[in-house]
Amino acid sequence: MTRPLCRGLFGGTSFTNGAHNGHVLSNPIGLTRTPKGLASLFLKVGLLLTFLTLMGSLYWSISISLSISASQNHISQMQHRQLREQLIGDLLDIGQISLHSGRSGMFEFCSPDYENYVPCYHNITEILEAEELGLTLEFERDCAKATKIDCLILPPKNYRIPLRWPRGRDVIWKENVKITGQDFSSGSLTKRMMVEEEQISFKSDSLMVDGIEDYSHQIAEMICLRNESNFNEAGIRAVLDIGCGYGSFGAHLFFKDVITMCVANYEASGSQVQLTLERGIPAMIGSFTKRQLPIPFLSFDMVHCAFCGIDWDKDDGLLLVEVDRLLRPGGYFVYTSPTNTHKSLRDRENQKKWELIREYTEKLCWEMLSQQDETVVWKKPTEKKCYSSRKESLAVCGKGHDFELPYYQPLNPCKAGTRSQRWIPLEIRRPWPPQAQLNSAELEMHGVHPDDFSDDAHSWHLAVQNYWSLLSPLVFSDHPKRPGDEDPHPPYNMLRNVLDMNAKFGGFNNALLEAGKSVWVMNAVTTIGENYLPLIFYRGFIGVQHNWCEAFPTYPRTYDMVHASGFLSLKHRCSTLDIFSEVDRILRPEGWIILHDKAPLIEAVRSITILLKWDARMVDVDSNSDEKLLVCQKPFFRKPQLW
Repeated sequence: MTRPLCRGLFGGTSFTNGAHNGHVLSNPIGLTRTPKGLASLFLKVGLLLTFLTLMGSLYWSISISLSISASQNHISQMQHRQLREQLIGDLLDIGQISLHSGRSGMFEFCSPDYENYVPCYHNITEILEAEELGLTLEFERDCAKATKIDCLILPPKNYRIPLRWPRGRDVIWKENVKITGQDFSSGSLTKRMMVEEEQISFKSDSLMVDGIEDYSHQIAEMICLRNESNFNEAGIRAVLDIGCGYGSFGAHLFFKDVITMCVANYEASGSQVQLTLERGIPAMIGSFTKRQLPIPFLSFDMVHCAFCGIDWDKDDGLLLVEVDRLLRPGGYFVYTSPTNTHKSLRDRENQKKWELIREYTEKLCWEMLSQQDETVVWKKPTEKKCYSSRKESLAVCGKGHDFELPYYQPLNPCKAGTRSQRWIPLEIRRPWPPQAQLNSAELEMHGVHPDDFSDDAHSWHLAVQNYWSLLSPLVFSDHPKRPGDEDPHPPYNMLRNVLDMNAKFGGFNNALLEAGKSVWVMNAVTTIGENYLPLIFYRGFIGVQHNWCEAFPTYPRTYDMVHASGFLSLKHRCSTLDIFSEVDRILRPEGWIILHDKAPLIEAVRSITILLKWDARMVDVDSNSDEKLLVCQKPFFRKPQLW
């Protein structure tokens, strides 16, 4: 978008008429949009205001303390202690944010080597050396060795704002993703896309011989449905797509009320996750072969693997055990591989692998429903009696090892979730979208009071209306338009990929969909907050547990909007500045940030937006509230010609 926010004291220059093409930087070090002296002055003023806030709040606390002795009949010592503890906690939060924003100057810009930098996976030196030698590296998640960078990552030289949804589903700008000639000629991507001078088109959908639509139709028939339009009626809403290629399976199913979540390894170029996200389809970086995904057990209705490159016969079936952990009772595992055909099984080695896979699936009590050509479909049992009656069945996890939501724990060689109240057969679950509205029994199962759930839904309904009303001239209009663009057809808009940093019940996700917005939301649940991720998946949404002191498992320039309500009030064990510099990494140019929290915390974090060069303004929620909104936009900076 090209219209600037009201900047006031927040610094920065207004976008020009051509601003959607980016601010051009004049030197490789990175000139800031405001003079450093002025930025320093603003920072000092912000810190002074924060200090005055702290002193005023401390004076208020002392006044309350003195008044206690004179009015014992009006307030109890216990009430005073709770008030004092709450106040001290708020003051510590403000002090921590102010301390972490006390940087001497704005961030400078990173070198081009960091264009696709992903902490916890990405080692710049190793990648450069491998590229020179023509080697292929495999990357595992290692946040302990992650390199901290104090700079802002610039987009590629010829980066362009992604096309609006749904056109952006079928066509992306070639320069927006890192993909090399070797990737095109490797045999895997050549058949999956048409490369033009500036764009990559996915309209051919040639992942399978007969196309993705015929392939989806085949899977539906194999599980006794008329076609893929009946997936939702059969209880299939959430699908985990392992090694999703470029996301065409999910792109096709999205219009069938089915949401897919792609998981694939980090790749230095030709990334499945990066390409899928650029198309507006949910995806995250994750290795399926080493550790459990940070996702609850019993979360997906289907797990799909088409040429995903995983050797399911390895490690005594441990990888299939992880599939079983993630599947709901009655869920389906769809496995498509060229080694599954009758012709391939004539090969002794392929036959041995197939026999091992069948042996492991029998231990899991899965039923093989059908096999057609390269595709095999298994079904997880809805009853638990097989686990005790079958001698060769896999052991059930003991209470000490049956973790509902593991955070990158080692793979566990036992059946998980059998004690859970969420062990509910797929066939008796409501279809989408009624599935998102839980009854009192379902809420009780997740430890949520119906009144709390209802109040949360109502507040988010009003909040989304407020967001649209407040920001419609800037981004949220149902008719967004850049200079020279034709008027788009409603209800499509510029927002597609949305991240909620503190999702709670998934109420923001639900309110967006009820408002008719064509978005998907990655619902993040923090490792230090209340864990409602099982409830989020139960509602038919997707999400992930995340420690915000670590890098989010995605590539730079992934999300159109990042939203956080109550996030600043959590007790993070790392710098607030580090957290929001990570937000800057994963946010697209011209992307939006909305923070909703207590007014003192919002005021304290405002100085961080100056360091990150964001355009920002504060907005009162309402006159009777002690909360505020901080609405920010990440400008589109272009690389200088020297690079």
